[in-house]
Amino acid sequence: MFGYQPEFDIPENATLYGAIRYDDQRRPMQEVVRETYFEGVGLVPGNLELMEFEHHTPRAMLDRGVRGHELFFRRVAGAIDQVADQFDVVVIDCPPQLGYLTMGALNAATAMLVTIHPQMVDVASMSQFLLMTSDLMAIIENAGGRLDYDFIRYVVTRHDPNDVPESQIVALLRNLFGDDVLKATAWKSTAIANSGLTKQSLYELDRGSVGRAAYDRALESVDAVNAEIVTLMKEVWGR
Repeated sequence: MFGYQPEFDIPENATLYGAIRYDDQRRPMQEVVRETYFEGVGLVPGNLELMEFEHHTPRAMLDRGVRGHELFFRRVAGAIDQVADQFDVVVIDCPPQLGYLTMGALNAATAMLVTIHPQMVDVASMSQFLLMTSDLMAIIENAGGRLDYDFIRYVVTRHDPNDVPESQIVALLRNLFGDDVLKATAWKSTAIANSGLTKQSLYELDRGSVGRAAYDRALESVDAVNAEIVTLMKEVWGR
């Protein structure tokens, strides 16, 4: 969606892995960040190469000569610190798995957004995932990691406000987590689905291609979620 196809446009050693790997082919983060066609938005690519970090980390944990002075969960934060003065916000998009790379992202982050699809199976799965995450975070903290978040919020996504069971689950989540659930929800929409088909964001889509009403509802929903997150960040920044 930013103009790069991971399988074709990203050469070897040009992903985040290039900036956090353990051998002498490690690159400065500045060389990994790419420009996108959105002004002011940079991208650190990811593809299957990131799995190399999962494979090499166990060996590095045993061999200090390979690991160097940086434990695995500090490497993502260290890479981001190299370019931190060039950006206002860094968004780390993690897969739903608790590998070494995700633990590094948890250590690097200063806030966390947890997405929830309001279906009972998804909520149950999220519950188990968060329990495992909590255990792992405790281990990282015991090893000297930093897990101090300015805010943690749950974001309801793919929400159909006309679906009664979904509305009941959203109400349950708000009852359980209170203000930790964003007030705005990202609606399920044909406009969002259609934009994905053409590798575009909703903000690039031609309104006429999906219908004015559907587009406006989707845009209003996404804008409300984004505005709420930006407000949280500005509160942290004291602005």
